Amino acid sequence: MSPFSGVLTPTAGEIPGTAASGTFTQMWLLIALPLLGAAILLLLGRRTNAWGHWVGVLMSLGSFVIAVSIFLSMMQESSGNRAFTQHLFQWISVGSFQVPFDLRIDQLSMVFVLLITGVGTLIHIYSVGYMSHDHERRRFFGYLNLFVAAMLLLVLADNYLLLYVGWEGVGLASYLLIGFWFYKETAAVAAKKAFVVNRVGDIGLSLAVMLMFVTFGSVTFDGVLGHADKASQTSLTLIGLALLLAACGKSAQFPLQSWLLDAMEGPTPVSALIHAATMVTAGVYLIARSNAIFNAAPTAQTAVIVIGAITLIMGAIIGCAKDDIKKALAGSTMSQIGYMVLAAGLGPIGYVFAIFHLLTHGFFKATMFLGAGSVMHGMNDQVNMRRFGALRTVMVLTTVTFFAGYLAILGIPPFAGFYSKDKIIESAFAHSTLVGLVTLVGAAITAFYMTRLVAMTFLGKARWTDDVHPHESPAIMMVPVSILAILSTVSGFLLIHNDWIVNWLSPVVGFEEPVLGFDVNVLQIGTLIIVLIAAALGYVLYARRPVPEVAPVGSFLTQAARADLYGDAVNEAVFMRPGQYLTRLLVWFDNKVVDGAVNGTAALLGGLSGRARRTQNGFTRSYALTMLGGAALVIVALVLVRL
Repeated sequence: MSPFSGVLTPTAGEIPGTAASGTFTQMWLLIALPLLGAAILLLLGRRTNAWGHWVGVLMSLGSFVIAVSIFLSMMQESSGNRAFTQHLFQWISVGSFQVPFDLRIDQLSMVFVLLITGVGTLIHIYSVGYMSHDHERRRFFGYLNLFVAAMLLLVLADNYLLLYVGWEGVGLASYLLIGFWFYKETAAVAAKKAFVVNRVGDIGLSLAVMLMFVTFGSVTFDGVLGHADKASQTSLTLIGLALLLAACGKSAQFPLQSWLLDAMEGPTPVSALIHAATMVTAGVYLIARSNAIFNAAPTAQTAVIVIGAITLIMGAIIGCAKDDIKKALAGSTMSQIGYMVLAAGLGPIGYVFAIFHLLTHGFFKATMFLGAGSVMHGMNDQVNMRRFGALRTVMVLTTVTFFAGYLAILGIPPFAGFYSKDKIIESAFAHSTLVGLVTLVGAAITAFYMTRLVAMTFLGKARWTDDVHPHESPAIMMVPVSILAILSTVSGFLLIHNDWIVNWLSPVVGFEEPVLGFDVNVLQIGTLIIVLIAAALGYVLYARRPVPEVAPVGSFLTQAARADLYGDAVNEAVFMRPGQYLTRLLVWFDNKVVDGAVNGTAALLGGLSGRARRTQNGFTRSYALTMLGGAALVIVALVLVRL
């Protein structure tokens, strides 16, 4: 019998929120504190250089403390009475378009609030050590606080328009953080690329908001999700596809995935916060929050599954060929978010497990990104894994913590990924064998490229350059990594124990037990065997054999993976070049046709006026002669008419 038998499946639609009281009235402080920190650090400028980083840490920590307090209060409420709203003020009032500035906290948003503030605070603390030698550290922490505030607004908003504000705020903060070292051309280009690609996705969210207002006359969650069953199939499909486009941008899903790998040009804490634990999960949150729309729009739901499946495999393949440790992890992030998107597309059998994996992924991927930062700290900022090797001998704690994240992403029991990723695989097989096989193939490739990463970095023989002297990172960096490593180990079991995560999230996103045509134990054992075989292959190829310091040419697939499966080339050929040609054509048309017509008419009239002016010479005899000539012409004309 499945452990989820007997779990109540709630009805679709949004649960109306209760007016906030007591502890829940503090939810506005969740956003206000990091926003205040950002204002202090960015407005006061260099005067805060000496202590500004601690302001950033304290503001994030304060937000986390309030989040824990609200969570404990929410635990005291019944499962059907855990949604609370707080009205702050009337934001927009234009005719029938009424949008209040309301915040909402329920089981779904609470999960994200804890993840954002908890992991965010640990990354803030880590950054104190990592950015200690940067003269602009104060500015970096200001951007971190701004990002946390925007992300919290995104998940606490009670309407789609306010969510859009947080959505754009996250985009702005990510642009600033990715391009923090803007004096590096690669960082500046990466920031602009992330900004532009995300704007494409943002168009989807703006269109979705417009369609919601046209369809439902409202953009609030209650007004939209609570009446989704009354809208036409066409409207729901269009809204669902627009939301999916938005999710593809923020969550780096196909075809808007190209920005994620370049975004590794930002400082490593940025990679951990934005591209592992929070920002890239915003798309998953959007789909899960809009579950009533997708449940009623099968076409849009199928599109979500397809996009997730494609990205899952693409990210895994890319990760197999990257020698840059951060870009290999970025490919992994793309793939794991693909798992979550695919699970969200499965409907009620997958929403809970998508969020479940989102949580565990936030822990183990943040562990590995910060571990990669520790490696870079000890290796003079090198990122090429071909110049690593044998770091287990000099960076013991980094190795141990990194291995906790590694075993978690592989899904080795009892680590966190075993519980969350295997549930997605189970739900995928319950949906269809084809989708299940895709998730199984993704798990195998994940095991291979992650073993490759670990073997090239920590195992084998040392391939260090003469200018590096590997050493362990300071305690202020390793303590947060150690906490995340512990969470990577135990969080999966704690969240699934007694079906806690299912019972917690099901009132918001719904839940249906995945039903397999065979014993689930067979699937779990089979998945584990496939993962171990793939990991063993990676170990033999990259730990037992010499790793060349210069990457071999490799096969066509390897070259394609190194080039991000030609994602940039396709975008350049399909969108950028035609866009440039179209722009040039429009500029030519504007200059030659539009401006030409205007300027030509002006020139014509000017020429005619010039010639007319020549007749005005000021001599009376000339005017008399002209009049005489005119009269003669009139007489001739009259004579001709009479004849």
